[in-house]
Amino acid sequence: MIIIPAIDLKGGKCVRLTQGQKELETIFSDEPVDVARSWQDQGADYLHVVDLDGAFEGTPKNLTVVEQIIKKVKIPIEFGGGLRTTQSVKTLLDLGADRVIIGTKAIDSSSWVNELCTTFPGRIAVGIDAKNGKVAVKGWTSVCEWTAIAFAREIEKASPCAIIFTDISKDGMLQGPNIASLQELLMTVKTPVIASGGISSLKDIEALSQLPIAGMIIGKALYTGHIKFSEAKQLCDTLCVKKGKPQITPREIKDF
Repeated sequence: MIIIPAIDLKGGKCVRLTQGQKELETIFSDEPVDVARSWQDQGADYLHVVDLDGAFEGTPKNLTVVEQIIKKVKIPIEFGGGLRTTQSVKTLLDLGADRVIIGTKAIDSSSWVNELCTTFPGRIAVGIDAKNGKVAVKGWTSVCEWTAIAFAREIEKASPCAIIFTDISKDGMLQGPNIASLQELLMTVKTPVIASGGISSLKDIEALSQLPIAGMIIGKALYTGHIKFSEAKQLCDTLCVKKGKPQITPREIKDF
């Protein structure tokens, strides 16, 4: 299990949204590259980078910043936001992203996700963003008829390297993750699951460590200081040792 800092890009800046709402934006830095280097310097093994403009508009909009991050840090990144064509996926992988996250388009075409997973094995993750149990798409601006559990069961057939599960009601609220929803998902799929949304304390990290997840993405709590990355990483490492589990590395997630 690894701790993955989140870097959300909007207008070339590092921001956080509350429950994914554009109007509830907090800017944490005008220099996302410096933020990426800071997480690396603090010991992060992996970064979660999302192009919010891309998610809302349907095509990546912050590629220049993403490319700079990839060039300036040595740790791998996963990227999501507006990836709805094979070419856009290829572009990000060619830029040096370790893997990409498919969201909205996965709902429209599971066959396309299957094709991507076959073409780029081990480098395609699927993001499942849940709102009241249903899957939210297009930058969380609309909800489809798929339940998160039914969609996870369906998309697992494509063999993605990971499922990144976010409970929108918890995202940016600093109120703790949705443990019950995660448990239900973990009982449904065998694909490695990465938890996201609401993680706001070391107690939350300890609770999540009781679940068989591959990792957890933390955003707002790291930027506000509710969680110190060094403490989170140390706790995660300690819990893994106590359970007799080796600390999983980013590139081992697909084999978790």
